[in-house]
Amino acid sequence: MFLAKPQPSVLLPSVSLPNPNLNAAGRITPLPSSARSHRRHGLRVSCSSSLATAARPASTAPAHPAAAALNRVDVLSEALPFIQRFKGKTVVVKYGGAAMKSPELQASVIRDLVLLSCVGLRPVLVHGGGPEINSWLERVGVKPQFRNGLRVTDALTMEVVEMVLVGKVNKQLVSLISLAGATAVGLCGKDARLLTARPSPDAAALGFVGEVTRVDPAVLRPIIASGHIPVIATVAADETGQAYNINADTAAGEIAAAIGAEKLLLITDVSGILADRDDPGSLVKEIDIAGVRRMVDEGKVGGGMIPKVECCVRALAQGVRTASIIDGRVPHSLLLEILTDEGTGTMITG
Repeated sequence: MFLAKPQPSVLLPSVSLPNPNLNAAGRITPLPSSARSHRRHGLRVSCSSSLATAARPASTAPAHPAAAALNRVDVLSEALPFIQRFKGKTVVVKYGGAAMKSPELQASVIRDLVLLSCVGLRPVLVHGGGPEINSWLERVGVKPQFRNGLRVTDALTMEVVEMVLVGKVNKQLVSLISLAGATAVGLCGKDARLLTARPSPDAAALGFVGEVTRVDPAVLRPIIASGHIPVIATVAADETGQAYNINADTAAGEIAAAIGAEKLLLITDVSGILADRDDPGSLVKEIDIAGVRRMVDEGKVGGGMIPKVECCVRALAQGVRTASIIDGRVPHSLLLEILTDEGTGTMITG
């Protein structure tokens, strides 16, 4: 069934810059009544895509430097219960969508990931690279094609996918994490047989798009235990060595289940699950597995959202505690989801 999520006063967890949406007491300026959440057909929905875009500053930043510093310290203090809840826990983050297109958002996501590592969480980053792949395909004269949210991958496309994901995007993210002050180890599904693939049942139409048949997380455990951040490109091989393009959402869910992650987060370029696909304001804040399946059956979830909700359901069924689809277009959406009671997308529970 659909679950209503409580709406306590929350604090933004960002510590890099003072947030203009905070008042002098460090709390979010209340939204006007037209922007507050309302109920529709028993479903809790939100009229705004996020806290970061809905709230507007009520006053200018504190004039005295000490006041700004006090606000930042207050935010850190309020985040303590959330840090304690997740300290030592593994969190799998799938990174893709618009947050990879914008250099500013990309830098923000990486800093937030490093911050989580610094306060005791154990993040694992699983990434796609759709926009970059599309760009390189166009350079070689290939028009990108998709079917039910999955990339149609012929032999040439597979070669470009592996080149871009493993050789370019993966190493770029490793470098950005290093620049932000943490250490990362770049991997792909082929390394140490982390992921073993097989052809998709729809291989005739999709080509070299694979499914995950097995996850061997042995290579990840010492990396995570050493305080490093694994960065995983979702290219894998089958038993014969044939390379396959694995949907990054699917791979993230399978990896999260295999390593016993506390939480799976899918960063994407949409608000989350919408009660009405034509109404961006009908965001479903929290829903259980039964509710998600009902929405899929009713056709309310479709396109690229289908593999996202399917991977969340599979991960939850295999022991992951919660899964969230969050809006990567919102600055610090990762921190909002983990270090507050209010996120920017949809949380799915078991």
